[in-house]
Amino acid sequence: MSEQAVSAAQTAPAMAPGGQMVESERLVALLSRQITLDREEITRLEGENQRLGEQIERLQARNEELVRAARRQAAPFSRTDGSDKEEKSRAPAKRAGRKPGEAYGTKAHRPEPEHLDRVVEVELPEQCPHCEGSQIEVERIAHQYQSDLPAMCPEATRYDLSIGHCQSCGARVQPRHAEQISDALGAAGSQIGPRAIGLAALMNKQLGASPGRIAEVFSQLGLRITPGGVSQAVARAGRRLEPTYEALIEGVAASPTVAADETGWRVGGKKAWLWDFVGEDVTVYRITPGRGFEVAAGVLGEEFSGVLERDGWAPYRRFTEATHQSCLAHLLRRCRELLEEAVAGQARIPHAVRRLLRGALALREARDGGGSPLGSEEFTIRRAALDDEAERLLARCPKVEANRRLLAHLRRERGALFTFLDIPGVEATNWRAEQGLRPGVVNRKSWGGNLTEAGARTQQVITSVLRTAIQQQRDPLALIGDILRQPLPSVASLTIPGQARPSATARAP
Repeated sequence: MSEQAVSAAQTAPAMAPGGQMVESERLVALLSRQITLDREEITRLEGENQRLGEQIERLQARNEELVRAARRQAAPFSRTDGSDKEEKSRAPAKRAGRKPGEAYGTKAHRPEPEHLDRVVEVELPEQCPHCEGSQIEVERIAHQYQSDLPAMCPEATRYDLSIGHCQSCGARVQPRHAEQISDALGAAGSQIGPRAIGLAALMNKQLGASPGRIAEVFSQLGLRITPGGVSQAVARAGRRLEPTYEALIEGVAASPTVAADETGWRVGGKKAWLWDFVGEDVTVYRITPGRGFEVAAGVLGEEFSGVLERDGWAPYRRFTEATHQSCLAHLLRRCRELLEEAVAGQARIPHAVRRLLRGALALREARDGGGSPLGSEEFTIRRAALDDEAERLLARCPKVEANRRLLAHLRRERGALFTFLDIPGVEATNWRAEQGLRPGVVNRKSWGGNLTEAGARTQQVITSVLRTAIQQQRDPLALIGDILRQPLPSVASLTIPGQARPSATARAP
């Protein structure tokens, strides 16, 4: 009942019995009408609250999406909008170069060459350049070194093939030299060599240079080739490296510890994902339209039983046979973001989670770092204390929604928080996978991705072989050249888990 209706009822004058009944009926009608209005107002307010609640949820989701986008490495340009340019222009310019004192950093210089190809003696002039005097005495011999590229001249080779036929069966017989990369003759008989193809693949797939720019660089080296010829040569290298790529997949699946990660990609302008799996000195990249469990299982196998170093992406938890290590760097970053946005009374949970994770990292440093060694008994006690602290933290029920989500995520990741303390050689983060994605991220900023599915396939094959060769300190150009010279499909001489150790060929100089 509204205040006006109550006031009217209290101040109504006394009436005769007949008049009192009429007045009561009027008062009841008035109160009924007021109740109806109040109910309509309540319904309107409830609808308004629901609408505002939905709007808040949309804005919170949009805010989280913008925060995630700001943390991605995919933006090719600065995220600033230019509004602070005028303010920056008024600021005094800083002195160029490094700061003097302790903040200078490590002092370094270019080392002397390990070998000399020639020595040039530079004599004193006959006259002094200052006074034109002729009495100049030699005091000492100083050394200056210069390392330069020699004048490039491609080596052109002609193979004179003795073509014949068998007198017994009449079949055509064509020989092949060990240095040839193809049996093609006629219009396809003029080709570029294996080292040039390997360099083109390296420049295109790892350094992000376009076929046109590669053709320009080759022209400076005296090797004429069209951008289309570069693309065809790189695609051919990718096809020849297919057996090696399949062997690398088996090697990653056989590795005792694998770090995995994924990032956005483009194929034909459509959204895709670039995955990388870093095993025991081997790396496998895969470009797919999806980001689900099936992609990871296609590389590792659903029954993968090693240690999986990964972030909190849910599909990784479906490897039920594996031992997991969740990336602590991602969790610490999430705590920092919550602390930056927290108001009074909302920072206790992020602080507690950060203390827990930093305590685990400090225990690892105490066990593996220098200084006085940590005894096994003391390590066991401190390790058990971490578990107790984690259980007490996860038993809390915070009121703030962001803190509830953080603890819910930690409950899901509880068994993967401290694996690096229990299994030697396991990392506390998935930094190996993130490092493996960096070349792809740089290339994505340059040209966005691949135009075709075939190009994406070539991309994942060649980059996997190149990255693995670098991990094993092998010369990638010599490695690709050896594969191109093989008459039949073969696997590159890399050290791959689960396979016989190869001969030491194609070593980096």
